[in-house]
Amino acid sequence: MSVETTSRTVQPIPRDALVYVAGHRGLVGSAIWRRLQAAGFTNLLGVTSAELDLRERDSVSDFFQQHKPQAVVLAAAKVGGILANDTYPVDFLSDNLRIQLNVMDAARSVGVQRLLFLGSSCIYPKFAEQPIVEDALLTGHLEPTNDAYAIAKIAGIQQVQAVRKQDGLPWISAMPTNLYGPGDNFSPQGSHVLPALIRRFEQARIDGTPSVTNWGTGTPRREFLHVDDMADACLHLLDHYDGGQQVNVGTGKDITIAELSDLIAAAVGYTGEVQWDTTKPDGTPQKLLDVSKLNAAGWQHAITLEEGLRSTVTWYREHRDDLRA
Repeated sequence: MSVETTSRTVQPIPRDALVYVAGHRGLVGSAIWRRLQAAGFTNLLGVTSAELDLRERDSVSDFFQQHKPQAVVLAAAKVGGILANDTYPVDFLSDNLRIQLNVMDAARSVGVQRLLFLGSSCIYPKFAEQPIVEDALLTGHLEPTNDAYAIAKIAGIQQVQAVRKQDGLPWISAMPTNLYGPGDNFSPQGSHVLPALIRRFEQARIDGTPSVTNWGTGTPRREFLHVDDMADACLHLLDHYDGGQQVNVGTGKDITIAELSDLIAAAVGYTGEVQWDTTKPDGTPQKLLDVSKLNAAGWQHAITLEEGLRSTVTWYREHRDDLRA
């Protein structure tokens, strides 16, 4: 993938600018909304999927023509864990491609100057050298259990680069590592590993279950970033960064799934036995991002994993009755 390298000096987004946050009710979007509010933004725009289906091209175009936002954060996406991605690849590919194309085409049509597209670290090859640098994109085969989702996100990066090349607009892309925190999906069928473990251990604690069985071997290594840190990084990039290449967003540190399991069991207060079903897939053996580009741009994470897990468990206990089944 060729990358337009021309950059210019960007100015912080005016705090009275109309900023549309696509996906403002999701894990990432809601965190970005909170961060923008805390930073003094007074003119935020968000609509639910019931009010605006981003897969419907004409509706999205009409929405942008009506509101004409000055900046856009594209955090809307169909997301899920290994099981959901592996079971419904057509849905993950089709829905995400349509969301991205519709929003970015509509943003172009009204001359949106700043757009931040959010992807995922799954865009990188399954066996990429660790830690993964931005240049690793498209250098090897993807993890097959979520390749459809990854392809959609790679297409989004390409569209941002194409807009920069053809229209000269300072649009950017950010690729976060595994995210967690308030607003996460804790459902049994659609959740990622961290919220799935919180739900599993908390239920086992409540029921007094003597043992808990997790998927895989527990040996894969993963990096986890609190979503509030991610939101802070997004604002920092919007205010200060301009470049054609996607930017990795993470902590630069990883742990094994078994270690994560132990941390979550401790945070929840579960003291039973932990077993592993090695007939279930592990996914990518390691996925650690090189975040030197982001660090060089002046940002580093602030929330430790232990601190983040404790607050997320507290949030889950306060909201579990209202969460999707």
